Amino acid sequence: MNAPVRRVPPRQLQVELGARSYPIRIGSGLLADAGAWRELRDRPLRMLTDDRVAGHWLKSVVQQLDIAPEQVRIVPAGEATKCMTEVESCLDWLLETRMPRDGVLVALGGGVIGDLAGFVAAIYQRGIDFVQVPTTLLAQVDSSVGGKTGVNHALGKNLIGAFHQPRLVLADSETLGTLPARELRAGIAEVIKYGMLGDADFFAWLEDNMPRLLALEPQRVMDAVERCCSMKAQIVAADEREGGRRALLNLGHTFGHAIETHTGYAQYLHGEAVAIGLHLAADLSRLLGWLAPADAERVRAVIASAGLPSTVPEGMTPADFMRHMAHDKKVAAGKLRFVLLRRLGEALVTADVPSDKLEALLERHCSAGTV
Repeated sequence: MNAPVRRVPPRQLQVELGARSYPIRIGSGLLADAGAWRELRDRPLRMLTDDRVAGHWLKSVVQQLDIAPEQVRIVPAGEATKCMTEVESCLDWLLETRMPRDGVLVALGGGVIGDLAGFVAAIYQRGIDFVQVPTTLLAQVDSSVGGKTGVNHALGKNLIGAFHQPRLVLADSETLGTLPARELRAGIAEVIKYGMLGDADFFAWLEDNMPRLLALEPQRVMDAVERCCSMKAQIVAADEREGGRRALLNLGHTFGHAIETHTGYAQYLHGEAVAIGLHLAADLSRLLGWLAPADAERVRAVIASAGLPSTVPEGMTPADFMRHMAHDKKVAAGKLRFVLLRRLGEALVTADVPSDKLEALLERHCSAGTV
């Protein structure tokens, strides 16, 4: 268990999407701050959370929002909950409790809860409002912002879903103090991703501040969450439905999702698989002659400094990678598109990866076990 994060002044960002714009509030102690919930007053509410988060934060939020017990659904924690069976159960619950179309579904939890609740909200009565209350670092810096919702399929991750923007994101850094160390590290993978794809100075900041971030020093946590959310808010405002620039946010995910699918979503946390994917993407960029070898090594080193894995699962073969990546959402016109690096802080999407380079990368990483 991590030490509680000390309170620091709150910050607010805005995702600019016209009539569907919404605030991102970042601070410590927000869950117990009545003013932070002002948009939800006098709205019919339901809350979705998991059995791990409920033990820490449910009581506080229920008291703030005056939600009755039958208006809360608690599901099992873990990636296996992101499935169509659970979607149907959530829809049954909303119907049985007579959730009206002007109601708001509150997602209290990490990325699994946010993705599941958002998808349920997108399809219930053709769409109702929902609010993201992310309680993990990964969700606070990435998955809670941008409106990507959905569930997994046996053939691949997040293959069933919808774009459905929240009405509010409320990121309370105090919730990070209850995270197991492994989940905190997994969230840092997404933080590293932002430095790699669009901010070399932020990447260097992470190299200098990783021990402080792992120790949950309040100012460092707030700085990292705010920087990542600011970058994502700008990208989403410019490309809400991933027609162009937003695809850069998938850096590391093509390889990472293949690893998650291959291991049945059971061996790795999402951020751990993404960390391996970031290493592979950097190494492929090096093989293509784009990323300097020294910078590829910096990527490997910062991943290691966060206590994250960078080697592929034992026994996973190049053929396994190719089979799973064939179902990736970034496949277009029969060609797999990769997010790679021109340099640290500058990413691009490309389908022009020579097959021999990709084969060399996968052979090297799958056969060596270590790099």
